[in-house]
Amino acid sequence: MGPLRGVKIVEFGGIGPPPMCGMLLADMGADMLRIDRTQPSGLGLPVPARYSVMDRSRRSVAIDLKKPEGVEAVMRLLEQADGIIEGFRPGVMERLGLGPEAVWARNPRLVFGRVTGWGQTGPLAHAAGHDINYISLIGATHAIGRHDQLPTPPLNLVGDFGGGALYLALGIVAALYEAKQSGQGQVVDAAMTDGAASLMASAYGMYASGLTNGRRGENIIDSGSHFYDVYETADGKFISIASIEGKFYAELLQRLGMENEDLPPQMDREGWPETKERLTKLFRTKSRQEWCEILEGTDVCFGPVLDFDEAPEHPHNRARETFIEVDGVVQPAPAPRFSRTPAAVQRPPSEPGADTEEGLLAWGFSRADIDSLREAGAIL
Repeated sequence: MGPLRGVKIVEFGGIGPPPMCGMLLADMGADMLRIDRTQPSGLGLPVPARYSVMDRSRRSVAIDLKKPEGVEAVMRLLEQADGIIEGFRPGVMERLGLGPEAVWARNPRLVFGRVTGWGQTGPLAHAAGHDINYISLIGATHAIGRHDQLPTPPLNLVGDFGGGALYLALGIVAALYEAKQSGQGQVVDAAMTDGAASLMASAYGMYASGLTNGRRGENIIDSGSHFYDVYETADGKFISIASIEGKFYAELLQRLGMENEDLPPQMDREGWPETKERLTKLFRTKSRQEWCEILEGTDVCFGPVLDFDEAPEHPHNRARETFIEVDGVVQPAPAPRFSRTPAAVQRPPSEPGADTEEGLLAWGFSRADIDSLREAGAIL
């Protein structure tokens, strides 16, 4: 199943972008094998395997890379793989004897996918960091938040998952396509700073053109305008309005009964605070459900602000099966969708090392090979 059926990828266990990228590729049908440590790494948040949604759809084998037998076992896996995902600091794979040149000597067509926060080169390349640090360096954190308030961390969506995992997945797929023609692999250097900067292309373009002033919470789509914002309703819940285009804004005013009121022009920034105050008071006069009955499904550009329990139950999400349940855990379904080779969750997440024997057997190791690795202490 999936458009990547037949592609074999080895993933080195990590946090943030590597497992997210692995989930995307595995859901699309790639035969993924995740190499986990034989001892806990101490990195990331302690989440039981069942709830580690990003670890779904592939097997986990635990191999001790400090043992030469373990390194050789991984090299045997890489000899038959099409690609690799690793998120270590620059130089770690080389010190293990698993860097690109060493691997290409035995599998020249392998695509070597590397994801880091700062990139493989540059003054900060070897420094520790997390999502918020990377997106702060490229201007994203500065731009997100309300006027006269601190910048707002946007979860870890922009750096880890948008700028890191998605760009790594795109890079790997593109390099796999090229390798089929050339027979040669290459390194995909996916830096979260680079990817997040790319995601900011529109924002930088608007700033250069003067459409935004570079100050947080004073522009059209950063909560500065009254027609692109979140409002509280009478029951303490929230709705979102995004009536940017003139015809959508006109429909908003009409459905709110404000079409004949004396309001400042839509794009008059000086009038935004006054109109926002009026909308704030108006939206507090009805419940979120009442506003849904008036605005949802219209060209106002409207959406209720739903929480984790509500979102999977919304009729639109239920109709599209946007959320699924795997092993009793509600989670997002694979995306995007394919008309002929649909993606699917292959299996629930595994505990680190839970599939060591099964995974090695599936990738061509004999039981004698596995016994030898166990005797050497290279696997659990």
